[in-house]
Amino acid sequence: MRGQIAKALCLAGLGLMASSSLAITQQKTAGTCREEWQANKATNQSSGVTKRVYVAQCQARGVLTQPAFAAFAAVSRNAAGDRQVYSSVKELMESIIDPSADVLWGAVGTVADKEGVHELLPKTQEEWLDVRRAAVRIIEGGNLLLMPGREAAPPGTRSEVPGVELEPAEMTQLIKKQRKSFDAFAKALQALGLEALRAADAKDGATLIEIGGRMENVCEGCHQTFWYPQAAAASTRN
Repeated sequence: MRGQIAKALCLAGLGLMASSSLAITQQKTAGTCREEWQANKATNQSSGVTKRVYVAQCQARGVLTQPAFAAFAAVSRNAAGDRQVYSSVKELMESIIDPSADVLWGAVGTVADKEGVHELLPKTQEEWLDVRRAAVRIIEGGNLLLMPGREAAPPGTRSEVPGVELEPAEMTQLIKKQRKSFDAFAKALQALGLEALRAADAKDGATLIEIGGRMENVCEGCHQTFWYPQAAAASTRN
């Protein structure tokens, strides 16, 4: 038993060293990412990667050097293995990812009420730890999304807005058809979670705000692609 505990602690230590060794580079802008997509348009399209997906992943990837991001993505690809899937995408979003994203979005910002304007920022070590825990859940929630064989929603679930949102069965089929795009959004979310983790450790509120904005774009891009693509297409035409 002691040997198993020692082995687990050793592996955990190696994981921490690996994560701390990831190199940082300058964040890419959406414009730069769009230019990259256009320059490799034929390759991206043949791989089934749309401009929206590429830009979301590119901006998330921008904080890591390419070798580091490749290693991070490789770990994500291997995360599923032969693990059993028990929950749907909807259940993961409602139980883990959405509440964790709300913690990150609500941790830092400006609030105006009848008493005036207030700047929100974690003030205690415990409050910063809550942000860090949320970032960890975002990272690992991305791993869960990458596991194949997961249905979009539990059996019997119906769309709350038929004709606007796809039915769960349609979402599941779309995810299977565009698996590379779905995985790209999950990996982009993971990379942003990693950024948020480091920002929480550094108690960097300004960076958390910027990360939150990009995380919102990634989430909305995924929703428009797999949840309500018809509404998103109509909005684009108008």
